[in-house]
Amino acid sequence: MNRTQLVIVDGDRSNEDPNHWHGSIEHAIASAIQDGYCIGRRVRIGQVEGRVIGFNIGTFGPYHGAVYPLLVSTDLGTAKCRMSEITPI
Repeated sequence: MNRTQLVIVDGDRSNEDPNHWHGSIEHAIASAIQDGYCIGRRVRIGQVEGRVIGFNIGTFGPYHGAVYPLLVSTDLGTAKCRMSEITPI
């Protein structure tokens, strides 16, 4: 059985932390937060309503966290979203 490990990232980690991620993912998440897309924020993906439930820190694959920084829960499931794909409610 394949198991995926979930890592909780404390938002006030310092750059001295050896497990701190750097670069474009951190920038994308910081930009999303600065634009008001914090956890719990209600949004729309097109006509579908959802809520930001977290941030994508994935470093590989087609839905890399630098491009798709937001995790949004909807009645249709969870989506990794670009900032341009959502609008605040």
